[in-house]
This record gives sequence, structure tokens and C-alpha cells, in this order.
Amino acid sequence: MNPLADAPARPAEAATPAPQRPTGRAERHPHTLTAPPLHRGSMVPRPWRGFWNSLGTALLLRLTGHRPPPAAPAEPWEQAARQRRAVFLALSLAITALGSVLFAHLQPAYDGAWAGRLQLALFTVLCFWVVTGFLTAAMGFRVLLRGDPHALDARRVQHQRLSPEVRTAIVMPICNEDVATVFAGLRATCESLAATGHARNFDVFVLSDTSDPQLAAAERAAWEELRCTLAANARQPQPELYYRLRRRRTQRKAGNVADFCRRWGRDYRYMVVLDADSVMSGDCLVALAKLMEAHPRAGIIQTATQAVGHVTLHARAQQFAARVAGRLFTLGMQYWQLGESHYFGHNAIIRVEPFMRHCALAPIRGRGGLSGGILSHDFVEAALMRRAGWHVWLAAGLVGSYEQQPPDLLAELQRDRRWCQGNLQNAQLVAEPGLHPVHRAMLLTGAMAYLSAPLWLAFIVLGTVLWLAGVPLVADWSVLPGGLVALWALTLCLLFMPRVLGVLAILLKGEQRQFGGTGGLVKSALLEAVLAVLQAPVRMLAHSLFVLVALTGVELDWKSPPREAAAVPWREALRKVAPMGLASLALALGVAAADTGALLWLLPVGLPLALAVPLVVLTSCTDLGRAARARRWLLIPEEAWSPRVLRRAGLHAAAASASGPQQTAPLAAP
Repeated sequence: MNPLADAPARPAEAATPAPQRPTGRAERHPHTLTAPPLHRGSMVPRPWRGFWNSLGTALLLRLTGHRPPPAAPAEPWEQAARQRRAVFLALSLAITALGSVLFAHLQPAYDGAWAGRLQLALFTVLCFWVVTGFLTAAMGFRVLLRGDPHALDARRVQHQRLSPEVRTAIVMPICNEDVATVFAGLRATCESLAATGHARNFDVFVLSDTSDPQLAAAERAAWEELRCTLAANARQPQPELYYRLRRRRTQRKAGNVADFCRRWGRDYRYMVVLDADSVMSGDCLVALAKLMEAHPRAGIIQTATQAVGHVTLHARAQQFAARVAGRLFTLGMQYWQLGESHYFGHNAIIRVEPFMRHCALAPIRGRGGLSGGILSHDFVEAALMRRAGWHVWLAAGLVGSYEQQPPDLLAELQRDRRWCQGNLQNAQLVAEPGLHPVHRAMLLTGAMAYLSAPLWLAFIVLGTVLWLAGVPLVADWSVLPGGLVALWALTLCLLFMPRVLGVLAILLKGEQRQFGGTGGLVKSALLEAVLAVLQAPVRMLAHSLFVLVALTGVELDWKSPPREAAAVPWREALRKVAPMGLASLALALGVAAADTGALLWLLPVGLPLALAVPLVVLTSCTDLGRAARARRWLLIPEEAWSPRVLRRAGLHAAAASASGPQQTAPLAAP
């Protein structure tokens, strides 16, 4: 039986001369034309108890004196994690209390007590949210300079050898993607893996959910061509490459991976999950397998992916921010999570047997946009893996794991629309029995990443309304109270200090040459900060709308963001962003008619919204991105010196773009 019987045959007109079909590991997989023989396994989801049912059950168990079974003795990293989290929580509460006290002392006397209390409550919640981010970056700064003895370190296993029976599947789920870009990155990954000499430990699966028949045929053709190209290299063993096109496209990416596990999961000890835009070096893949072998209780090990690949000003600013301040947040999360960490859904290795046993995802019962199949599966799968007793690690120091950023702000918001609904959906699972407190906090944090937007919007609107009602925060702006100065200083420190710490860490580690020198680094940091400030109000309004849409049950149109870089047309920007600018302009005119002084309160939000359309268009221009690159602005180390796997991916993408009708952007700058 051929598992790809439902896949469309390659059209005759698309056929091209190809090298002789490989024999490779035909003795192990006799049906190597498309996929290995089926080896069925079970992956049955456990129904969710539901939020209120879970709370009721927990209360009943507590009232009846039920005690959970004694836990196993804590490992050293678990003891360290508890101490770190206690310090983290204490500092977060202390700084939040300080900010809230300063704000409360500055509040005027309102006519109604409810207004002041609501404003203080909003400020306290938002202050705590900002403080936790600041402390996470501060912890990451410490780890970057001093290291962490409890973190996973790939250097400790670099001389370890992989046994031939340590078999790992590299699975890449795709759905209506740019074929040339996907297979260029996959080819570079396979070539890099073959160069390590461990190719026989890995098989590669392209798992397609593509619904467009022409794209599906192009995928099949690209798979055949790549498979034959790899097999033509007789100098070194190559990974076996397979392709499957699903007919029943259930549960999107999570369902695609689960379908692979049920069909072939029993053949593999581990699997590495990739995204369509993922590129990983062979050394990174081998290191992940070695780390799994060295830590037999590890269920998932997630790499810290580096954003690379696009030349638009928006994407390059996001890449720069991820390398400067973003890595501090990643290291900070590693510092206080340790073996109870995140899973990002891609560029991670998973132990297949416990994943199949414990991480199947049941749909959430109910109606509306927050019910049905799990959208953001990664956080939930990490929580289920830890509930089953397995560890989930973030290997932040492992290099060689790359992905692309959305090329423009509209593409980023398109992705955020799906993430918002998925994270709000996941928050309903926070009370599920057996989840670790850290993963409960992660589910809430994921939801708060988007709920914070309407909270900020409510805080700004409430402040404006109170001002118009005759209760300004400061009666005389020529003389600022000392408390207000202290509050502003604290707020600016919390918001911008992660960026300052990121630049300082680069200077202390002597890495500034990789970022264009000290002057280029500082200029790049200032440019990125300005762009972030200008884009923040657009994100705030968009995320607020996403939350409203998700909570009201509007159906989600699931589409992957565009992978190719192309300037956003003015008409498209006007259609999607201009309503925000017009709404802010109407609000500003109404406020000015009542009190021109209140415009000062709205200026940081209103001005960027008024400039939203040209901001979206200009930051999507590749010419501006290339001009910034020529001046060594927003430079990242992968541009100063591009790793071989990225150079190869870029060359393959450029060759495919030149020889085919599809236009794609190289994955790395030359």
C-alpha cells in the first residue's frame, strides 16, 4: 500500500531530466518512492475537564482532605528554579507596589471613587506586566555575561557519538507555501546534516496540507528533484527524504504532526519539528539528538531561533531587536524556567514515545472562536509533556537554528491574529488538573501578551475622559511634582532598559564589530527604538481588535503570513490601516474641541496612528532595507558573517527564483 496514493501525480509537462533514483536505504524502507511502510501507533487525546469543572474538582479534593502522591526528590535544577522564581515574584511585586504607590499619590480627587480605583487597578496590572518583562531581560543580561550552571550546554556532549539505533525524524509541515523557498531551506539543511557524517541517523519528512492542486504538484516535483539531487552525491551518506500529502486536513499543523506520529512515530526515538521557513545546521540537529541522549528525562528541547532572511526595513529592525534585546528575554526565560520551559512549535526536538502517549490534543468543547481544535498547540503540548513527568528545556546557547520574520507590519499582524485567538483559547486550560504552576503561568502569559493591548487602550481612554471631565493629572505643567518625575523615570526605565542592557551586553562581550561597530550599534539601536515606538500604537489597536473578534466568536481565516518580501501597495495599506488613522484624527478633533491641553495625553498614540499608512508602506520597502544594510545599520552577526547553511539556502533560493516563475527572497544576505 502506498501512503501517498491520494497525492497528485507529477504532471508530464513539469517533468525534467533527473539523476537516477537513489537506492539509499531501500533494504530498510522497500517503498522508498514516497514514504516508508506504515508502522501504526496510537495517539489518543485525553478530553479536557474544562475550566469550571477543574476548579470544582480541585476544591472538592481539598475539602475532602485528598493529598497528591509524594513527589520524587527534587533535582538540583528544580531546587534552583524554585529559589529563582521566588526572588523573581518578590521583586516583581515590590517594584509594582512602588509604582502603584507613586501613581496613587499623584491621582487627583475624583468626583466618583470608582474612576480612581479603576484607573489605579489598570495601572497596577499593566505595571506588573511591564515589570516582569524588565526582570526577565535583567536575568538574561546576567546569564549572558556569567552563564548558568543549570542550563543545558551542548559543549558537554560535542564529543559524544550517536549510536546507529538513535533514529530521528525531521518533519516539516507545510500548507500552501512558496515551494522554491521551502525546498531551498530544506536542501541546505539536508546538505549541512550530511556534512556531519550522521545523516544515517535522520530521515526527513515533508508533510503537506496544501489544498491548491498546482502547488501540490510543484511540491511533489520539488521533492523528487531534491531527493535525486541528494542521492547523486555519492561521497557522503545523505538523509532519506519523504513526502506525504494529506487528504483529510484536520487540526492544521498539530493534526499533521499527530498524523505522522500515528503512521511512523514508532520507527523513531526523536523528531525535530520545523516550520516552512526554518533552516537548521547539521551541527545543531546532531547536538539536539546528543542532548536528548544525555538527558533521558528530557521530553522536549527547544532551540532559540535566530530571525534572518528579509531585507525590508521592518524585518531588519525585528531581526536586530531579536538579537540585541530579544536574546536577553530568551536567556531570562531559560533562567527561571529551566526544565519547565516553553515549546515554540518548531526548531525543537521531541521524544516521540511520550509525545504520542501524553500530548494528543482534544478539541475544547463549546461554541464560538475559543472552542474547537487547539490553534496554538505548542504551549499546550509543553504543559502536557511536563504534566506527564518529562522535562521541557530551552537550549538558548545552541547556535544554528534560524527562521524568517514576517516581511512587513501587515504580515506580522496577520500572524498575530491567529496567535491571539490561540493564546486566548489556551487560557481556558489554565485550571486543568496536574499542570505544573509554571505552565499555568505560561498559558496566562500567552493570553496577557494580547489582553495587555485593550488594557493599555482602556487606560489611555480613561485618562483622557478624566482629563476632559476636569481632573487633569497635573494642574500646572510648568512645575512637575517630584513624584510624577519619579513615576516617569521608573516607567521609562522599565520600558527601555532591556534595549540598553542588550547594547551594553554586546559592548561588554566585545561583539560590536558584528553589529557594525560601536557607532553603528548605537545608531541601529536608536533607529529600532524609534520604529518600535511608532509601530506600538498600531499594534495596540490591532491586538485590541483581535481580542474583541476572538471573544465575540468570529471565525478565523487561517492563512500563513507571506514568506516573500514585497513592498505593501499604498492601496492595501490605506484599506487596512487608514481606518485607525481616521479614528485617531476624529478623536483628536473632538478632544481639541473640549480641551486642547488633553491632546498632550493623546499625542504619543495619536501621532503614530496618523502616520500609520506611510509607516507601513515605507518599512516594507526593500530599497530602504538595502540602503540601511549598505550603511551597516540594523546589522546582525548573520549579515556580518553569514553561516554556511544560510549561504547555501540563499543560493538555492536565488537559483530556483531565477529558473522558475515564483519570486522568492534569499534566506540570507550574501
